[in-house]
Amino acid sequence: MSKIAVVTGGNRGLGKDMVLNLAKGGKDIIFTFNSKEDEANEVIKEVEALGRKAAAIQLNVERQSSFDLFFDQLSNVLNNQFDGNKIDYWVNNAGIGLPTLLGHTDDKSFDTLMNIHLKSPYFLVQSAINFMNDGGGIVNIGTGLTRFSMIGYSVYAGLKSAMETITKYWAMELGNRKIRVNAVAPGAIETDFGGGAVRDNAEINKNIAGGTALGRVGLPDDIGSVVAFLCSDESKWINGQRIEVSGGIHL
Repeated sequence: MSKIAVVTGGNRGLGKDMVLNLAKGGKDIIFTFNSKEDEANEVIKEVEALGRKAAAIQLNVERQSSFDLFFDQLSNVLNNQFDGNKIDYWVNNAGIGLPTLLGHTDDKSFDTLMNIHLKSPYFLVQSAINFMNDGGGIVNIGTGLTRFSMIGYSVYAGLKSAMETITKYWAMELGNRKIRVNAVAPGAIETDFGGGAVRDNAEINKNIAGGTALGRVGLPDDIGSVVAFLCSDESKWINGQRIEVSGGIHL
């Protein structure tokens, strides 16, 4: 029977590439999208073109009140489209970037980031483990900004640091079920994240590339392939780790 992976925020950017790499690795895919259903439908077509099953479920990860409905929908999708009621892998990818310069950060921005990057991943996984087969895996998407600093991202990076710590605790707490938990920490990537500055601003792109050992900024495929590796038996002895995927930035 095919294994099933769930990816939050899988309709664009890094999430889309994770979905496609997981499908290339033989996984059937369920992913979430917030508002752009047309994008989600296109990703479904791309997964199906790879010979795998795919489904998309709408989810706003900022609204924890919607999680019960989401898991009801997940159960229906598993039963009606995937001939089962269990998943094997869960990837916490959905996120946003907001600048939070000290002295200029309001409560709303702080709470939005906290809900999306810390509270939601925690409570989504707390429910998701009831749908998971033993022997699967969880991947939390972190950031290189927990190792090096960039002005204006203290809240975002601080919350990702918390998720890196939680990753180790989950690895311990789920070890009896042989569920592995790891964190992938991307460096700067050419996507629309944070307004697309790394992708669209040539000066920013050049400066980051100049501080990276491999001489360029990252591309989505640099991350998706690592997530797919962690959601496979080839990484069966990797657990509780933070894996930075940054090309060697700021070494």
